[in-house]
Amino acid sequence: MTEEDPLGPLDPDFADQFRRDDRRPPCQLYLISPLDVTGGFADRLARALDAGPVAAFQFRVKDIDQHEAARLAEPLQRICAERDVAFLVNDSIALAKRLGADGVHLGQSDGDPREARSVLGPNAQIGVTCHDSRHLAMEAGEAGADYVAFGSFYPTTTKAVEHRPEPVILSWWATMFELPCVAIGGITPANAAPLVRAGADFLAVSGAVWGGDEAAAVKAFEAVLAR
Repeated sequence: MTEEDPLGPLDPDFADQFRRDDRRPPCQLYLISPLDVTGGFADRLARALDAGPVAAFQFRVKDIDQHEAARLAEPLQRICAERDVAFLVNDSIALAKRLGADGVHLGQSDGDPREARSVLGPNAQIGVTCHDSRHLAMEAGEAGADYVAFGSFYPTTTKAVEHRPEPVILSWWATMFELPCVAIGGITPANAAPLVRAGADFLAVSGAVWGGDEAAAVKAFEAVLAR
């Protein structure tokens, strides 16, 4: 389902005219954890991060208390810190504060970027899910977000899909705003190129990496991003 955007429909031809500003950094990889980060996941994370460039890692777990979440997060946070990869927490401002994480990613019902900024400080990276809405993305930017995330661009089994934007929303955003935009949802090395061409600053991926050989997947994404 695609919600009606208060700004009206985007001209699909806008994407054909889009040319990435040379001053904008190249698109980068943003890993999101699977829901189960127990067992040997720490070793898998290290292997993935050592396989190719990764800009950020988001710790995303559900239905466990904060103490257990913190216990699971700490070794993963160390692995990221050793490799200069930003460590962000999904949904929970409180957990991000407890861990001293590099930032937090907020869904539309997970808190306000202003609240996150007041709790986490001026240097925290704050991202906001904006689905398929330019209006929500502009609101997030005005509230002080450091990046906005659009998706799901492709079918995914990671979470229920309610919003399906077209890649042109990335072109529009990158043309109008300096704030980085993240593309998310069912992205694989095979289907990533159109999103990169459309203007995504980051590709947020999970299943495409953790569903198989994580090192091979990161290398495959690196090849796409290097084009």
